[in-house]
Amino acid sequence: MSYNKNKKISPVKNKVKKNNNVISIIFYGFALFFLIYLFRYYLTGSGGPTKLAVLLIPVAYIIVTLNSMRKGEFYPGLDKRIRYLLGGTYVILSLISAIYTTMEFDAITFIRLGIWNTRDIVIGTIMVILILEYTRRKYFPIFILNIFFIFYCVYGWMVPGMFGHPGLRWVRVLTSMSVEMTTGIYSRLPQLSLTLILPFMIILGISRGFGCIESILKWSLKFSAKSVYAIPQSAVIGSFAVATVSGSGPANAATTGSITIPALIQAGFPRVNAAAIETASSLGGQLMPPVMGIAAFIMVDFLGVSYFDVVARGFGPALVYFAGVGAAVYLLTGKYIGKSSKKDFSSEIKIPELDLIDKANILAFIGIIISLIYLMGRYRMGPMVAAVRVFFGLLIFLILVLFYRFLKNKRNRNLNEIIKPFRSSIDAFVDLGADLIILLSLLGILSGALTITGVPTKVGSLLVEAANFNVIVTIAIAFAFGYLLGMGLPPAPVYVMVALAIAPTLINLGFNRWSVHFFAFFLGVSGHLSPPTSLTAAVTSKIAGSNYTHTIFKSLELCIPLYILMPAVFTRPDLVVNVGLLQLHAFLLVLVGTLGIVFSVHCKYNDIKSVDILIRLVLLLLSLIALFYPNIGLADLTILPIFILIIHGFIRTKIKVVNERWL
Repeated sequence: MSYNKNKKISPVKNKVKKNNNVISIIFYGFALFFLIYLFRYYLTGSGGPTKLAVLLIPVAYIIVTLNSMRKGEFYPGLDKRIRYLLGGTYVILSLISAIYTTMEFDAITFIRLGIWNTRDIVIGTIMVILILEYTRRKYFPIFILNIFFIFYCVYGWMVPGMFGHPGLRWVRVLTSMSVEMTTGIYSRLPQLSLTLILPFMIILGISRGFGCIESILKWSLKFSAKSVYAIPQSAVIGSFAVATVSGSGPANAATTGSITIPALIQAGFPRVNAAAIETASSLGGQLMPPVMGIAAFIMVDFLGVSYFDVVARGFGPALVYFAGVGAAVYLLTGKYIGKSSKKDFSSEIKIPELDLIDKANILAFIGIIISLIYLMGRYRMGPMVAAVRVFFGLLIFLILVLFYRFLKNKRNRNLNEIIKPFRSSIDAFVDLGADLIILLSLLGILSGALTITGVPTKVGSLLVEAANFNVIVTIAIAFAFGYLLGMGLPPAPVYVMVALAIAPTLINLGFNRWSVHFFAFFLGVSGHLSPPTSLTAAVTSKIAGSNYTHTIFKSLELCIPLYILMPAVFTRPDLVVNVGLLQLHAFLLVLVGTLGIVFSVHCKYNDIKSVDILIRLVLLLLSLIALFYPNIGLADLTILPIFILIIHGFIRTKIKVVNERWL
């Protein structure tokens, strides 16, 4: 004990700690400036979205740079002095870009439009290079794709065939990525992130910072104590709840998986299956309204509709997906928990008690969902305005809860405990929001390169030729295009490329625009699962200690509903074309058909193998008719027999578990 008291701290470690403290102070300073200026725009609209992007995109770059420096993730292989030098250089260059471009905004966008001076181009190019370098470190596949298209813009004359073009001058390419504003790093996509997506990210940030997400997970585990079947379903329910405000598969997996995966393993599931269940459940974070994935916000811009129009159409597919995953998990419960042991696993899993603070947090969470839907649906309020109002209401409520917590607990009344939830909220928001802005700035470069080289038009002509052969082949080609992109890219860039290159042609061929864009949206979401790169599976397999590749393929079995939804939006278009009662018929057909396919894959109907296979094949055929057969009358006739077979499979699975566990 005396040794520890007298132990001296190394001067080097002490200096590193002081440096990190200084970086943290600067980081929080820029983060607060970012939030204050953002709210200034939300409340006044001053300057417009383009000027907002010109100032805050460089500030966001400063924030992510300082954040990675204080976490030790900024070029970790380099000497610390070089890291500090590079970090300081990036911060200064970004600051110069923000100040110069903001001060010269009117001159760049109006007076010198098309005849920019050297200083405009140099400072704009510096910001482009910084964003590309960040992407090289964080999103390497997108970086490679952008570099390819940049060189394609200049050296298109070297490409043979219909994709060749005369080539553009380097100055034209660089200005299109920076000072033109209509394309590149300040274009519509990053503006969308600031004005439409970030208000929801702020709500998510404060929900995490004040413990709402943790309270939801406690509730889901509390639910799991009721029944052996509820243990694995807690993963689905927890992800379902968190998904409504997260909009991210990997974020869901990291948040809920650290609790649900160990519980699933303890309940008797193999590690790979536990990871796959959480992967499939977390993937729903991209589908579940009111805060769907990034691609859903981008869809708003492509279609020129309100965000609520997308949200209202997103509920049906999301519920189909979660119902399908929940059914598959239920059937797996019968397979693994039933055979593992006769003891009650729910008694072994540590179930946390919900205190008054947790109940208040859950109430706040429910209030977020109801308020967002009510304001955007009932009053047709813009998503930015609705999100800001919900944020201030949520903030007041959570501050009151925090005040009650300190009145109740006298031992932890100190400044650090008061500041902690606010600091955690800023950290959560920065991890999600600032990185998102840089990503969409990069997508602005990508979409600009595609546009100025005419790639969408050329891909469209190929699809038209395919359509002359067969419409189904056209959709299959579109799926293959999106799936291949998803093997290396996140959902947002996949959606953007499909929406630019393929969607216009499919719409011109007669498909409803809602069907086409939801098809592209589902393709983008599947990018989080497409082998060989699945960010969600990477997170869950690490938590479970399972094989990454096996986790992906097990997840694909559970994510069958997602791949059913892709063609279903064309064969049962009312699922996404209409809203409300007009959507109900198509929703019922797709739901029943999806559950039928899930049961035909995962349920064992008879101990005699040949009889079991026959029942499954009949169920599969009936489900395919319900989903895809053109004659709606015949499709409706399949609903009752499919429903009977689903109920039979459900009861048989439950009886089998009871017999194996207790007899």
